[in-house]
Amino acid sequence: MNGRLTPELVRTAPKVVLHDHLDGGLRPRTVLELADACGWSLPAHTEADLARWFRESADSGSLERYLETFEHTVAVMQTAPGLERVARECVLDLADDGVVYAEVRFAPEQHLEKGLSLDEVVEHVLEGFRAGESEVAASGRRIRVRCLLTAMRHAARSLEIAELAVRFRDRGVAGFDIAGAEAGNPPSRHLDAFEYTRAANAHFTIHAGEAFGLPSIHEAVAFCGTDRLGHGVRIVDDIEVHADGTATLGRLANYIRDKRIPLELCPSSNVQTGAVRALSEHPFDLLARLRFRVTVNTDNRLMSDTTMTQEMVRLVDTFGYGWVDLERFTINAMKSAFLPFDQRLELIDDVIKPGYAVLVG
Repeated sequence: MNGRLTPELVRTAPKVVLHDHLDGGLRPRTVLELADACGWSLPAHTEADLARWFRESADSGSLERYLETFEHTVAVMQTAPGLERVARECVLDLADDGVVYAEVRFAPEQHLEKGLSLDEVVEHVLEGFRAGESEVAASGRRIRVRCLLTAMRHAARSLEIAELAVRFRDRGVAGFDIAGAEAGNPPSRHLDAFEYTRAANAHFTIHAGEAFGLPSIHEAVAFCGTDRLGHGVRIVDDIEVHADGTATLGRLANYIRDKRIPLELCPSSNVQTGAVRALSEHPFDLLARLRFRVTVNTDNRLMSDTTMTQEMVRLVDTFGYGWVDLERFTINAMKSAFLPFDQRLELIDDVIKPGYAVLVG
C-alpha cells in the first residue's frame, strides 16, 4: 500500500463512476428475498453461498459466461417494487463507498416480463434513485445518480430505447448505451439509434473494445460518433511499446487521445472476462501514462465482488499510484460525465478537489 493510501482512507475519497450496471450490483440478500417473493429458483440459498456463486461464475474468463449470471438478477427485477428496491439500494451502496456522482445503466427491454411498459420500468428505477438520494441527503451526505438506458446489441430495439432515453432526458436519464456480446454484433448495426440520439443533441456511450478488438472501437468512434467508450481497453492493440519504454500510437489510438474520448475502464471486470490476463498486465497504467482520458469503474459490483474503493486500492497496489493520481482519474470521470458543464464544474471545484485536498494534506 502506498503511504497513507489505506483502504479506509480511500473509501472516504470522493469518487465518480460512469460504468456501473444496475443489474450487476444487487445485494445478495436482496436477490434471495426478491427471488423468494417471485418464485425464482437460484443456484444457492444463503447470502454467502450466493455471493460466492456469482463471483466464481464471473471468474470464468469468458464474457459470454460472465453475462449468463445476469439471468438471475434480471429475473428478480421485473416488478415495480423490485426495481425500486434495487435502484434505491444501489444509491445507498455507492454513497457508502464515497461515490458523489454516478451514472448507472440498465436495459429496460429486459424488465418487461411481468407486464411493465418501457416507460414504467424507467419511472420505477428513477423513483428508486430519488428515494436513495433523499435517504443519503437526510444523513448529511451527498450523491447524485443519473441513469443510462442500454439497448441490447443482439436485439432490434435500439432505436426504441434511444427514443426512450431522449424522452426521459430531463427526468434523470443522462444518455443512451448499447451492451451485450460484441462478436457478431457490431455497433454499426444500430446506426439509426445513434443518429437519432445525435440529432436530439443527446449523449451516448458504446460498449466497445472489451471482448472484441480495434474494429469494434473504430466503428463506435468513426461510424457511430460515440461520446465515450465503454471499456475500450483493446485500444492498446493500436499502441506499440518499445524496449526503452517509449510508445508509438497508431492512427485510431492517436485520434482517441487527441479527441479526449473517455475510456470507461473496469480493471477487475476486464480480468474476469478475459479481456486481460491479470491486473498487472492491464493497460490502464500505460494508457494513464500516455495521458488518455482514463476513468476507474466497477462494471458489475456483485459479479466482480468489488466497489470503487476496491478498484482504486487494487490499482494503487499494482501500479503504485498516489492521491494525485486518484484525484486525476476522478476528475477525468467528472469531466466526462453526461451532466451540464456548470454542474460538472461545481462537483469538481466544490466536492472533489476539496475532498482530495484533505487527504493529500
